[in-house]
Amino acid sequence: MVNNKTILIGAGLSGPLMATYLTMHGYNVDIYEKRSDMRLNNISAGRSINLALSIRGIRALKEIGLYNEIKSLMIPMKGRMIHDLNGETNLQPYGKNNKEVIYSISRAELNKKLITASENTGKVQIFFEHELTNADLTNNSLMFNNNIEKSFDQVIGCDGSSSVLRSEIIDKTNAIFTKKPLGHAYKELTIPSLSNGFAIEPNALHIWPRGKFMLIALPNMDKSFTCTLFMPIKGDTSFQTLKSHNDVTSLFKTYFPDVLKFIPNLHDEFLENPVGELATIYLNPWHYKEKTVLIGDAAHAIVPFFGQGMNASFQDCTVLNQLIGHYGNNWNKIFSKFSKKHIVNGHAIADMAIENYEEMRDSVNKSTYQAQRKLEFTLEQEFPNKFIPRYSMVSFSERPYSEVYETGEKQYELLNKLLEADPTGETIDVAIVNKFFN
Repeated sequence: MVNNKTILIGAGLSGPLMATYLTMHGYNVDIYEKRSDMRLNNISAGRSINLALSIRGIRALKEIGLYNEIKSLMIPMKGRMIHDLNGETNLQPYGKNNKEVIYSISRAELNKKLITASENTGKVQIFFEHELTNADLTNNSLMFNNNIEKSFDQVIGCDGSSSVLRSEIIDKTNAIFTKKPLGHAYKELTIPSLSNGFAIEPNALHIWPRGKFMLIALPNMDKSFTCTLFMPIKGDTSFQTLKSHNDVTSLFKTYFPDVLKFIPNLHDEFLENPVGELATIYLNPWHYKEKTVLIGDAAHAIVPFFGQGMNASFQDCTVLNQLIGHYGNNWNKIFSKFSKKHIVNGHAIADMAIENYEEMRDSVNKSTYQAQRKLEFTLEQEFPNKFIPRYSMVSFSERPYSEVYETGEKQYELLNKLLEADPTGETIDVAIVNKFFN
């Protein structure tokens, strides 16, 4: 039996997952969560109703033995369904075969399963309605609301983008910390189910790209869709300009006319639902000595446009678990190796997520992008050992994000040269390809 007093802050997605991993090494874990138990109360599970699950997240769920239980909650999405202004649609597959799909899954239902799975180990105790207010890393003390104080040997921060523990790490380490607002925000809406099922194609991530803004929709198990409108906070055609029923109607009639008939409660939802702002967090280091480390959004909050927020957080847990298995209870080594090895990956997926926003809201509708995707699939087919598209490397492999980013940048050089030779993407200049790979 391991005697260390191990505490996790936050019972969101990564908290109970990491706790379950820790129990496999013999640790007893206490989790402190500021919210009440979501299994008993109808409370929000976070900023988004549903999430995109891909291979990095699936691996973690398999390793803790939860994957088979949550498979029934997963809806496969085989590509992006692009909606133009005329209501015409075009499916852009994610991968070269039917197995390369991502999955829509309910954040709340997955969170509940993770919480229960951690408790079922018999080694995890969760204290709900305990909000961390201060962390003293010198004296290994945590202060919670209601003047509750707890001591620890190790504390892992899974407490999201507003992490209290992160502030203490910054103070102790003079960490490099940057919060980069996107200047855009989001609002969630709902396409309800029809009497005969889904209103639109269920096995796709729907996108209405409109240049500086976009609407997306992900399927839910109850045959509804969760829609999210992403647009600038201020300026022409922004959340700032949408104040009345008429403003909202005008926006949808102009830019999303085919959606209007599917959202009967558009005006009420739009004016009642909150506007959530988007920002990216960069931090270095993620740890302090042998005492504490951050994972997930607490370490590297990213914007949601690559569908990797949850997957990146779950991969944090996987990497940390591997290091615990390798170094035992040498927490100084574990935490320092985790920071050194993994920060570059957190920063890389953060940058790629920002870049993907422009791609989703603008590029996907352009002929040059479609020609590029055609080339990517052809190159992948003709040179399978040398070329894998960046999206596929992110979503369908476990290659470190930093390697994916660097490889993707080199690939864009090749694609641009090939498109100069044939802007349609129909043919490949083999000489250019051979020179590039050699």
